[in-house]
Amino acid sequence: MSEMIIHGGHRLSGEVTIGGAKNSTVAIIPASILADSPVQLDMVPNILDVKNLMLLLESMNVHSEFVDGVLTIDPTDIKQLPLPSRAIKSLRASYYFMGALLGRFHRAVLTFPGGDNIGPRPIDQHIKAFKALGATVDEKPDGKINIEAGPNGLHGAPIFMDVVSVGATINAILAAVRANGTTTIWNAAKEPEIIDVVTFLNNMGAKIRGAGTDVIRIDGVDQLIAKNTHTIIPDRIEAGTYLSMASVIGNGVLVNNVIPEHLESFIAKLTEAGVKLDINEDSIYVHRCNRFSPIKIKTLPFPGFATDLQQPITPLLLRANGDSIIVDTIYPERTRHIPELIKMGANIRVNEDDHIIIISPTDKLTGAVVDAGEIRAGAAALISGLMADGVTKITNADNILRGYDNVVDKLTNLHAHVELINNTNLIN
Repeated sequence: MSEMIIHGGHRLSGEVTIGGAKNSTVAIIPASILADSPVQLDMVPNILDVKNLMLLLESMNVHSEFVDGVLTIDPTDIKQLPLPSRAIKSLRASYYFMGALLGRFHRAVLTFPGGDNIGPRPIDQHIKAFKALGATVDEKPDGKINIEAGPNGLHGAPIFMDVVSVGATINAILAAVRANGTTTIWNAAKEPEIIDVVTFLNNMGAKIRGAGTDVIRIDGVDQLIAKNTHTIIPDRIEAGTYLSMASVIGNGVLVNNVIPEHLESFIAKLTEAGVKLDINEDSIYVHRCNRFSPIKIKTLPFPGFATDLQQPITPLLLRANGDSIIVDTIYPERTRHIPELIKMGANIRVNEDDHIIIISPTDKLTGAVVDAGEIRAGAAALISGLMADGVTKITNADNILRGYDNVVDKLTNLHAHVELINNTNLIN
């Protein structure tokens, strides 16, 4: 695993351009195997999750090529072959191959997906959707999941999600898009990444309505043909991470390639904390801020405050002039960043009974050896390292590379002093 070395105390300035959305990309790549033609994606982030997904494609005889942010995928000679369990266990988003393979072959056999350890993330809603569409699901003791449609294939059906789930909503769409008849998903997630996936599919001939609302209707089609390049939307989580970073350690930073409407709840909290922002059509300028007010945050499904942004905003709240509170209703156990920040001197505690995170004012952070236990915990450690006096070493930095596009180059361009050691090769 890579290590990231940060020489703290250097304020950031300049511009940074946000890459394509990780959470769109990791769903659209599996969705590409539903196509009957080659597909091309633009604004694909250079992250380790993309590399791992390309390895999974290759294991099915699907050739892919990634050059300068453009990913070309050719599924025309796809073969139904076992997927390598190691790659599947390395990223949670591999579960999108369940819906995509089921939609393409009416059968899928996968190892139980891995990914970040941020608390329980069951796939019961995914399985419920597949069963509603006519599939049988057999979970083996060795962790393998066998999903198979009946003799007449998949059929459209009403699907009611018991909880709002981005992953289950997308997987249901992938399975239903080539099923016979009409599928209606009730209590669907509304995230922008779902709209992006649906736009990709509709541009190939799918008939999906209602993305971005809590009711999505899908009329199954016989084939999907790509006729143009699909451009991935900007990554709102990467954008929020840089906005937080620029707020607490910046001398004036322009964040380019953002969709402000995707960040309204996050922007509202930054403003409440005292950050001055100039919001433009596709960019946000962050003014230097030396004084922050304490705030209360409650994570919620979109358009609420994203769970993926509660960790990146935590270092900023250490500089507030009072206690701030975070309640993560999505993943209450998402606290792996806290013991690492405490090593650097952060004053943070967690109420174990109700998982409320309390962030108290901290005048000084000191460099230390900390661990990036998962993607967003790594982002919190990274920002704290930039704020700290001295040198911070982040172990397991591959977790940061899994979610943040060209992160070292972008930070260097902002005048941060950051380097990678034992770097895992990204896609050249």
